[in-house]
Amino acid sequence: PVRDMDRLIGQTIQVRIIKMNKKRGNIIVSRRVLLEEWRDRRKKVTMDALKEGEVLEGIVKNITDYGAFIDLGGIDGLLHITDMSWGRVSNPQDLMNVGDKLNVVVLKHDRDTGRVSLGLKQLSADPWTLVATRYPEFSKVAAKVVSITDYGAFLEIEPGVEGLMHVTEMSWNHEVKHPSKIMNVGDVVEARVLKIDEKNRKISLGLKQLGPNPWDSVEERYPVGTVVSGKVKSLTDFGAFVGLDEGIDGLIHISDMSWTKHVRHPSELFKKGQKVDVAVLKIEKERQRLSLGFKQLSQDPWDAEIPEKFAVGVSVDGVITKVMDFGFFVELAEGVEGLVHVSEVDIESGQRLDQSYQVGSTISVRVIK
Repeated sequence: PVRDMDRLIGQTIQVRIIKMNKKRGNIIVSRRVLLEEWRDRRKKVTMDALKEGEVLEGIVKNITDYGAFIDLGGIDGLLHITDMSWGRVSNPQDLMNVGDKLNVVVLKHDRDTGRVSLGLKQLSADPWTLVATRYPEFSKVAAKVVSITDYGAFLEIEPGVEGLMHVTEMSWNHEVKHPSKIMNVGDVVEARVLKIDEKNRKISLGLKQLGPNPWDSVEERYPVGTVVSGKVKSLTDFGAFVGLDEGIDGLIHISDMSWTKHVRHPSELFKKGQKVDVAVLKIEKERQRLSLGFKQLSQDPWDAEIPEKFAVGVSVDGVITKVMDFGFFVELAEGVEGLVHVSEVDIESGQRLDQSYQVGSTISVRVIK
């Protein structure tokens, strides 16, 4: 709408008569009707002349969050944000402003609906056509961190070419729980190209691969049978993980913590951060697993000490720890239990063991085997 009508005074314009009242001597005219007809004719001419792949000059008419509308001369086309640049675009206003003139490519047009899709990035070569040549696998690249997620970081190698560095590829140790512990948006870091998927436009990057894999030399550094020092990193129901060196963690299984004591949970013997000496029991290099032992630091008492102390024929006092249908268990010393089979118990027929023998009771027994 024309807001300042005074500026039209004295001008000669074309109008169309849309209504006439002879009695009153009134004539109603419209300029808008003519303008709309001119616009429609111009739009038809432009639409008929449009060809997919054609490069046209247009003027930025309006900018939205998802793109920009370009006036091609009687018709507006949409330049979607994903077709503005081969690189990452957060806001269309970072690239253009209303009123700017720019060349665009016609990507698609529909004469029935009047919709026209435009492209700007298509005026330049797709950088992915040279990715495999410019960045071969295991080559070193410098890339800028453009986004960080819980599972990794996206790095821009060049405009239009981004790679994902998964959090598991950032360090040989498993202590990095979030990428922000290693890098921040805007940082430029060196990385290794691990894998290229040209079809899906994906590049996998690694940071830890810039250095040697500590597991490659684990057998030389920690031969089976050697005693090494480490720090308890975490406790689970089944054991304790001990960090030996950068990227090398080993597990002390709960069964390898004590020769005699029945360990219900590793926290009975260890706490997080505690320094411990352990024996290397087994190395699985391919699976990156290291089995450690704590009880192996001392001699197995069952080899000599216990058989000598509780030789066959020796009588000893013990405490009943468990009563079962087939017999009951007696603790002879800390961590040393013996079974009294039901066939070795004198009870009346039909009587249950737990009626005559209770857990916690002290009883004299003889070693028979």
